[in-house]
Amino acid sequence: MSSAVLVDIQDEVTCPICLELLTEPLSIDCGHSFCQACITANNKESMSGQEGQSRCPVCQTSYWLGNLRPNRHLANIAERLREVVLGSGKQLKVILCAHHGEKLQLFCEEDGKLICWLCERSQEHRGHHTFLMEEIAQEYQEKFQESLKKLRQEQQEAEKLAAVIREKRISWKNQMEPERHRIQKQFDQLRSILDKEEQRQLKKLEEEERRGLNIIAEAEVELVQQSQSLRELISDLERRCQGSATELLQDVSDVAKRSEFWTLKKPEALPTKLKSMFRAPDLKKMLRVFREPEAGAICGRSAVWISSGRALRLWYPGLSALLLREALLGGRCGQED
Repeated sequence: MSSAVLVDIQDEVTCPICLELLTEPLSIDCGHSFCQACITANNKESMSGQEGQSRCPVCQTSYWLGNLRPNRHLANIAERLREVVLGSGKQLKVILCAHHGEKLQLFCEEDGKLICWLCERSQEHRGHHTFLMEEIAQEYQEKFQESLKKLRQEQQEAEKLAAVIREKRISWKNQMEPERHRIQKQFDQLRSILDKEEQRQLKKLEEEERRGLNIIAEAEVELVQQSQSLRELISDLERRCQGSATELLQDVSDVAKRSEFWTLKKPEALPTKLKSMFRAPDLKKMLRVFREPEAGAICGRSAVWISSGRALRLWYPGLSALLLREALLGGRCGQED
């Protein structure tokens, strides 16, 4: 049996989830087959709205869990392939051209991929610069080593930035509770006339907290995504550098471009201090306005609401019209004969 045929057979009996030869394969309604352990784990993660239903990891077709059926035919093929090709557990390495079945031993500079000698003579690669993969591997090995050095520095910077963000989050949240307690304590003393004002201030503080936490959360999510991308890129480069020339140069253009231009994006300014601190009104000063003779002389007239309202707003501009009325009723104007 030729190597090309073995590769084709291996593709047919490879699990799309774990990418290994099928073990105890189960088939679903759409025709795709998976290892029993893989599709069982997938069912737990992708249960749809209807109980007992899930989606195929390959084509996303819905299927009933009760319709999973063993595929003995594929199981036998996979087992025979293990016995014939894999021997004592070694994995089958695909080093043949998918188009011609020949050994991949040339590197096309224009397309940035490995090709066989027949590919080199094809219309697709005619006129391209090709090299033996051993010749070009050292060049990419050195290039990736430089990229790894740069990316590891970026990774260290990302880790430091993650620590700063964590500290900012703790500091930001620690500022909230003392301020919340102080606001509540002050409003407890003025509850009869300032209850609504207290709620307004708390809502304002919570909104500021939410905006600050949203900014921090967005920065953290962005950093996590960048860190994940960075780890994957580093892992890919390390695997290529530690593997064979074939593994190093397989689809090398894309990873080379990403590793060369990858740069950590730092978040914009993170919140550190509250924009405004609540300052409780001096209730005694506000009420003193209404105990003066001038204020008492016009009690009962509409003018008292204008002059007294202006005085109150001088002491505490944030008071609403309703709270002004409550404060006025608590003064001399509420004690008319």
